[in-house]
Amino acid sequence: MRKMNRIIFCFLLIFNLLPVFSQEYDIIVDRNGRGNFRNVQEALDSVRAFDPKGTVTIFIRDGVYKEKLVLPTYVCNVHIIGESRDKTIITYDDHANINKMGTFRTYTFLIRGNDITIENLTIENAAEQLGQAVALHLEGDRTIIRNCRLLGNQDTVYAGRENCRQYFENCYIEGTTDFIFGPSTCWFENCQIFCKKNSYITAASTPQNIAYGYIFNRCNITLAEGVSSVNLGRPWRPYAMTLFMNCRLPEGINPAGWHNWGKIENETTARYMEYNNSGAGAATVQRVKWAKILTTEEAAEYTLEKVMKGCDEWNFIFQKTP
Repeated sequence: MRKMNRIIFCFLLIFNLLPVFSQEYDIIVDRNGRGNFRNVQEALDSVRAFDPKGTVTIFIRDGVYKEKLVLPTYVCNVHIIGESRDKTIITYDDHANINKMGTFRTYTFLIRGNDITIENLTIENAAEQLGQAVALHLEGDRTIIRNCRLLGNQDTVYAGRENCRQYFENCYIEGTTDFIFGPSTCWFENCQIFCKKNSYITAASTPQNIAYGYIFNRCNITLAEGVSSVNLGRPWRPYAMTLFMNCRLPEGINPAGWHNWGKIENETTARYMEYNNSGAGAATVQRVKWAKILTTEEAAEYTLEKVMKGCDEWNFIFQKTP
């Protein structure tokens, strides 16, 4: 019997099937049929509404999943883990000018539930540059996105619900125009932001009564070849709040830094800030006068704990991957 068990173990190890039988994951998605489901949406649909058992873990094996995904409001406490960031790919190709669908139906992955963690995935909107095309659309609170690639052109990431908190860590985010936009409170930690054309990185629409919009900390901004004039942001709505701190800004960041979206009144309401950035694009001498360069004392207000805790004292920092 022991000999037979060793033979079975060796067989599973050789053919990389052990994760399928692991108790580490509740649900396994595999395009080749070696899991519980072949499609990601089927896995999401199988999760019980407001499951009282706690967090449900979904493991997605490497593959290209051409799907338009929706995780509804009643599906919460889900941890989605890809086998590898660059080879576990969720992709779709809607854009705003297909049947006049508009920006907000173009998503590849729409997340409405609370307490969702996404790791080790590529989420892509593969549409050509024919209109707005969202890859990741977030409406849930207490969302964590770790070690993911978020690929697209215009409007790649829509942080789409006010008073909701979304944390991005070690992510690669690329786009052309306003490719991080919306009203949510977002913290970007150690992310690479890749600008594919002369345009604008952010288009926050932070409400007036919300203290924190987008905070980029220790991020690396990079530019495609030939790109030479990128603005850090423009306000999609008055009172937009964005801060770049401890980031590397390359040559090619527009010396003015920020744009008022053609509305001079935005200059009196937009909350645009910088602190302790480095690189050729970090010089602030020619920045617009209505952007603020923080002092060390002022920058101390912007900590991960303060920005993310909210009224429920959310403390996700010590959450561990299963």
